[in-house]
Amino acid sequence: MIIRKGTPSDMPSVLELIKELAVFEKEPEAVVVTVNDLVNDGFSEQPLFHCFVAEVDSEIIGIALYYYRYSTWKGKTIHLEDLIVKESKRGTGAGFALYSQIIRQGKKDKVRRIEWAVLDWNTPAIEFYKKTGANVMNDWRVAQMDEYGIDEFLKNNP
Repeated sequence: MIIRKGTPSDMPSVLELIKELAVFEKEPEAVVVTVNDLVNDGFSEQPLFHCFVAEVDSEIIGIALYYYRYSTWKGKTIHLEDLIVKESKRGTGAGFALYSQIIRQGKKDKVRRIEWAVLDWNTPAIEFYKKTGANVMNDWRVAQMDEYGIDEFLKNNP
């Protein structure tokens, strides 16, 4: 298994993994991002994200997609957006290898925190994160506003 930085030519495989995750998270229709979006957004002069891929025999079996954030309390942080391993390749160590690479990247970049979200029903992931020393917080809620919400807000608050 090779863990390496993703390239533009990896983005079709990355998108397939994103779609597989959406099915797992019970939102198969939610993915609207395209390969072109991924290439443009991840490999421009100022990329919006970075990713590592896990590759076995020239097949991408997993990804860790992340970006940098800024915390008013901590300073520079990494947000791990998604850690995905193909369902048929889970248990191979790819998830742990990608997770480890993100943590190494955070140390290299001198971030003060690495953060991510996990669904409350994803017990195997929660147990994995806790076992590795992560603090899975129960007292924070994720808030989001989709495109419709943005438009409605602006319509009502010009």
